Amino acid sequence: MNISFSAACKQTQPAMVNFPGGLINLIPRHRRKEKVVVVMGATGTGKSRLSIELASRFDAEVINSDKIQVYKGLDIVTNKVSEEECDGVPHHLLGFVDPTADFWAHDFVHHASAAADDITKRGRTPIIAGGSNSFIKALINDDLHFRSRYDCCLLWVDVAMPQLNSFVSARVDQMVDSGLVAEAHEFFNPAGDYGRGIRRAIGVPELDEYFRSEGRASSAAKAKLLQRGIDQIKSNSQILAARQRQNIRRLLNILRLAEPLEWRMHKLDATEVFRKRGGEAEEAWQRLVAGPSTSFVDQFLCEDKMDFAGPLILAPQALPL
Repeated sequence: MNISFSAACKQTQPAMVNFPGGLINLIPRHRRKEKVVVVMGATGTGKSRLSIELASRFDAEVINSDKIQVYKGLDIVTNKVSEEECDGVPHHLLGFVDPTADFWAHDFVHHASAAADDITKRGRTPIIAGGSNSFIKALINDDLHFRSRYDCCLLWVDVAMPQLNSFVSARVDQMVDSGLVAEAHEFFNPAGDYGRGIRRAIGVPELDEYFRSEGRASSAAKAKLLQRGIDQIKSNSQILAARQRQNIRRLLNILRLAEPLEWRMHKLDATEVFRKRGGEAEEAWQRLVAGPSTSFVDQFLCEDKMDFAGPLILAPQALPL
């Protein structure tokens, strides 16, 4: 399904439009907004991959909007993109906040706006990518500074929950194999407080009982506690993915109902990608996600939005008698 709500026009001169009974002079504003691409999606849907591919193609830089990946540390637990995966694309707001600090939506708005301003001043395009929809809403919908400066193209990478649940579960197993447990142990809190900073990350609180069992339980008991914690990580990750999908729908409805002519929104169904393996999965990704996204962004970046300064000026003969 492709949702598109914005009409763009390449005209730069005032237009005289004929209507029955007279002329209407359409006077465009001579202020062009900068362009921003927003890549949305639940955890595990391929947002990072798509944002990097688009950035490589369109001379862009990525601004992270994941509320846990902004923190330093827990690279495996939070599934941060590696330097190799970044493929030379600059990333902003990734792993820069102290692990014990609070980082709220208004903090994100401040830093993301500054990053976007810096990127556009250097002639490049910002791509905002992440699953924290409260951050994205605070920036692109609630912040007047950002809305006055930028037009947005929103790309939603979606995957049906059965396929996404299976992928998320398998990804947790891969993360465990890569050292998730040892990494999470660094943030074990004997006081049991996991409500602040990076300790909120899925993968840390779930292993609390296992970490507490060290030196107190048998090997068999510890193994059971570890498996229970891993299962809870999988369950909570799946719950997060479902909640993120709901929040994306809610956000898109808010944007659509608020000012439908201001947004370009495109949904990319990647479910087939997750049903396939190897070369078939890659072909499906290019056909269903990367290819269409490239076309949407190319059109978005090339178009000149037409704003009209109101009220409309009507020729005298068009006025009602």
